[in-house]
Amino acid sequence: MGLLKEETVVYKPVEEVDLGPHSDQIYVRANVKAPRMAGLLVKIFAWFLESRIFGTLLMYILKKNNLIHKFITNAEIEEPPLFVPSHPFEDHLKDQQEVKCIDSDLSPPEQVQQAMDCLPRYSSENRTVKSDSFHRWTILDYSRAYRSREITPRMVAERFIEAVRESSSPPLQMSFFINYNVEDILKQATESTLRYERGQPISFLDGIPIAIKDEIDCSPYPTTGGTKWLHKVRSCTDDACCVKRLRSCGAILVGKTNMHELGAGTSGINPHYGATRNPYDISKISGGSSGGSAAVVASGLCPAALGVDGGGSVRMPAALCGVVGLKPTFGRIPHSGVFPLNWTVGMVGILAGTIEDAFIVYAAMSGRLPSDQPTSSVQPKVYFPLLNSTEPISDVKLAKYAEWFNDCSDDIRICCSQSLDKLKKHYGWKVVDVTIPEIESMRLAHYSTIASECSTSLSSHLEKLDPAESGWDIRVGLGVYGAFSSKEYIKAQQIRNRQMQFHMKIFAQADVIVSPTTGVTAYPIKDDAVETGELDYINGAALVRYSIAGNFLGLPAVTVPVGYDKFGLPIGMQFIGRPWSEPTLIHIASAMQALCMSEYRKPEVFHDLLNRD
Repeated sequence: MGLLKEETVVYKPVEEVDLGPHSDQIYVRANVKAPRMAGLLVKIFAWFLESRIFGTLLMYILKKNNLIHKFITNAEIEEPPLFVPSHPFEDHLKDQQEVKCIDSDLSPPEQVQQAMDCLPRYSSENRTVKSDSFHRWTILDYSRAYRSREITPRMVAERFIEAVRESSSPPLQMSFFINYNVEDILKQATESTLRYERGQPISFLDGIPIAIKDEIDCSPYPTTGGTKWLHKVRSCTDDACCVKRLRSCGAILVGKTNMHELGAGTSGINPHYGATRNPYDISKISGGSSGGSAAVVASGLCPAALGVDGGGSVRMPAALCGVVGLKPTFGRIPHSGVFPLNWTVGMVGILAGTIEDAFIVYAAMSGRLPSDQPTSSVQPKVYFPLLNSTEPISDVKLAKYAEWFNDCSDDIRICCSQSLDKLKKHYGWKVVDVTIPEIESMRLAHYSTIASECSTSLSSHLEKLDPAESGWDIRVGLGVYGAFSSKEYIKAQQIRNRQMQFHMKIFAQADVIVSPTTGVTAYPIKDDAVETGELDYINGAALVRYSIAGNFLGLPAVTVPVGYDKFGLPIGMQFIGRPWSEPTLIHIASAMQALCMSEYRKPEVFHDLLNRD
């Protein structure tokens, strides 16, 4: 890109941009100019921002200082806008190794059985980890314990309820859940126990505790979106489609997990329902906005949980809490019954203790839209990875943009570089050096998009809302969100078009793009943020640095825990795939997990619900 004048960028046509390792493209680091604010300071800032006199001036300064005017507002862009990151389906079976096609008419329990048939028999019985190493109980562990009558779903449910009570009380006060119903949990567990006693479990998910982010409809709970008001203006009358599919498999839906209010932050600190704490260090954040779902999995309360990923909101907390986070291709999992905080960047995702568990839950939820849901495109075929293959997939090419990859803390850079070296050495995979142009422009375009869509989605409610019902940090966030113009939104979609073309060119020469998942590990929860929330855009930009393409371009992505920093906090590594390449991503994540699992560490807060020696 070349500068025309101050505050203006003229973007080269896509075909003139070199994506090779020696490209003349300059890597621009996130230029965040906004001080951390919490407590009284964030209240004062909110008052000024909401002022008709000062608000407009403040927003002009913020946009100018953070280069939105330069890269978005005043930019000259040749490409037309791309408003929705939907991807035409091309049957890539020939490009994906060790997969099988799944019949589109199968029920969710039948799809779960198909997934189980893809897993190696030794995945639970003969673990490939050291006998003294830590591991979380998997879906297969629970299912095997139930079938052998070692324990019942009712007993697990009772232990779960006690563990939640313990974690919610001093000194822990983990704030995992916004809502859970003891009577409903025990009812589901009792029904599951009776099915096992009759020898008729519905599927391998029968009796498995799964938590749901409070942005997804799940009866009998209201959907709060992390607010104190949303459920008053929008009733939850039914399960979301993804929840229905899990329920039809016999899963025990154990409640609604805490989240950053309206999904509008990266810390997971919610002034209404508490700051969700990281099980590896309760003084640290869990990440946002699906921090509650990540933390319940990390702490052993559930083998898996659902989140919604609009800006890394599944993958980021997964990495910070040391678990797996899987975000499928845009449109792969039906979005009906998920509160529409945004339309074109958000996606239901899965947090799980292992990639195999994420795959099983993915299998239950994926597939074509329900018959009553309109769709403008043909739902692609579903392929599952054959993880029981005797040979790992071969000749994998991993695209790496070195300057971007290394734009993180030293601990993360070293850990992820070593993990990448392990993949190369152990499997003989190749690293392809590439340049991903205009990454900072993409981050700002994504922010403009998610902000505009969120503001529009909430507009009818916000007109009637008393600002005092929202957290102070969200009042600032909503003030910023509503300040983007139609011109800025459309230019952001032009940048989306450019980035889609860049990424498709990279996928023509590589199977996945590899990066750290976050630029920093979990940072401290400060006392002044607990009551008001906090604005920390510098740490926020570091946390989302590697997540944006997955959301903005609708690409599938997965994070796998690969190590720890010097304080013992988890580090994740991310793989981003071409559209509909979930089988390849799961294969690669499984290979990475196999090399790292023996070094996994037990969290500071961990509940052993199976209580097996």
